[in-house]
Amino acid sequence: MKHPWPLVHAERHALIDDLAELTLEQWETPSLAAGWSVHDVAAHLIDNALATFGGLLAAMVRARFDFDRQNDQGVAAQRGADPAETLQRLRSVADRTSGPPAPLASRLVEEIAHGEDIRRPLGVRRDYPLEAIAEAIRYQAGTPTHFGGAKGLARRICLVATDGDFNLGEGPEVRAPALDLLMLVTGRPVRGLQGPGMAVLRLAGARLSDDGPAN
Repeated sequence: MKHPWPLVHAERHALIDDLAELTLEQWETPSLAAGWSVHDVAAHLIDNALATFGGLLAAMVRARFDFDRQNDQGVAAQRGADPAETLQRLRSVADRTSGPPAPLASRLVEEIAHGEDIRRPLGVRRDYPLEAIAEAIRYQAGTPTHFGGAKGLARRICLVATDGDFNLGEGPEVRAPALDLLMLVTGRPVRGLQGPGMAVLRLAGARLSDDGPAN
C-alpha cells in the first residue's frame, strides 16, 4: 500500500471532526476501552501521537514497565481540564509523523480501533477506506498475542470481508464487514460474524457480542 501517514492523518482529522460535535456528557461516555471514557481515549491518542523511542522508554521506566500503567499515566498527562482543551491538543498533533518504535501499520490500528472505541458507544458511523482497514488487519493478524496481536487466532481461520475485496488466512471462513474483522482481531466485542470459523472463535474465547468493554 502507499505510505500510511496520509491515511493516519486523515483518520485523526476525521475523529477530530466527530469529537467537535459531541456534548460534554458524550465526552464522558464509557468507551469500548475498559475503564476509559471517550475523553480518556482521545487523550490516549494524543499521547500516542507524541510518542518517540526515547520518550516511550522513559515513560515505561516511570511505569515500572507496566504497559497498562504507562497508558493510564499517558492519559492523565494529556487529558485537558475540559474537552475543549483536549480537542485542541489533539488538533495540534494531528499531522505529526512520530510514534512508538513499531511498524507504521500499527498507527492505523490505533487510529481506527480507538476511533471505533469512541464512535460505537455513541452511535457515530464512519466509512473508513478499505485499504486502511486491510493494512491494519494484516498487521494485527501478524502480531503475536503477547504484543496485543491476533497471530495465533488468525493462523486458524480465513478472514473474509463481505464489503470489499479482502481475505486473509487459511482455514474455515469468518465473514463480516472489514471493519468488524478488524475489531475482532483487536479483541473488541463484535456481533454479526458468520461462517464455519465461528466455532474456532468460540473455542478461542473471542468476544462475539457488544455486551462489555475490551482493551
